[in-house]
Amino acid sequence: MKPRSLYGLIAALVLVLIGSKSLYIVKETERAVLLKFGEIVNADVEPGLHFKFPLINVVRKFDSRVVTLDTRPQAYLTLEKKRLIVDSYVKWRVAEVQKFYTATSGDEFRAAELLSTRVEGELRNQFGERTLTEVVSGQREEVMADVIAKLSALTQSELGVEVVDVRIKRIDLPAEVSNSVYERMRTERERLARELRSRGKELAEGIRADADRQKTVIEAEAYRESELSRGEGDANAARIYADAYSQDPEFYSFHRSLQAYRNAFGQGGNVMLLKPDSDFFKYLGKPVNSGG
Repeated sequence: MKPRSLYGLIAALVLVLIGSKSLYIVKETERAVLLKFGEIVNADVEPGLHFKFPLINVVRKFDSRVVTLDTRPQAYLTLEKKRLIVDSYVKWRVAEVQKFYTATSGDEFRAAELLSTRVEGELRNQFGERTLTEVVSGQREEVMADVIAKLSALTQSELGVEVVDVRIKRIDLPAEVSNSVYERMRTERERLARELRSRGKELAEGIRADADRQKTVIEAEAYRESELSRGEGDANAARIYADAYSQDPEFYSFHRSLQAYRNAFGQGGNVMLLKPDSDFFKYLGKPVNSGG
């Protein structure tokens, strides 16, 4: 190869190398700053193909998508000084590239550490202003909304980071107090169960007493109505007998005597001692002239 051709090849390689070092691409999912000898000359490079001077300019790129920071479980005290172990996570993204680079030197691990410290401080403040019941169930959404609002304003001004969301994954009691808390819960549930059983027994006794009272009233009314019906029946029977007797007293007397004979002589083994002229044998003697 001729020296001129070799020099030309070397020059071409140098140009390619310089060109590759002079051009850079910023993706849509990235944010970038352009530095000149360590000083920021472009605080927010737009996505696309750009030119820089090799050895003079340096480009630092950062992911602009939402990043999830899973914080370490921390102990917090509530308003009534009850200790809780809280496990939470934070979703954040770069909002101001220049401020983010200045505060963290573009190190995401450093940014996560600074953000985690601020999250723990804000959660500690929120838990310290509320009771255990409020932070566990009653005001949990309100706590998260306050944390997000205050934390986002703080981190944007200090770190150039926007806090998108803060969520509590789990709230636990410390191991040393869990047993006592569960025991209190069990005792409270047993007390409530006894109270409900007592109310049930009281209600059952009331229902039973009312049923017995209604039974007594119904039986008394039924007995009264039956006695009234029986009395009316006896009165009607006496009236009918009286009417029949008044129509033909002699026939009525004869009919009653026949019934008496049937009852007296219809059973074997009975012995009766009566005078022959007794009124009982009135119709067994001479015939009675009923018509004249």
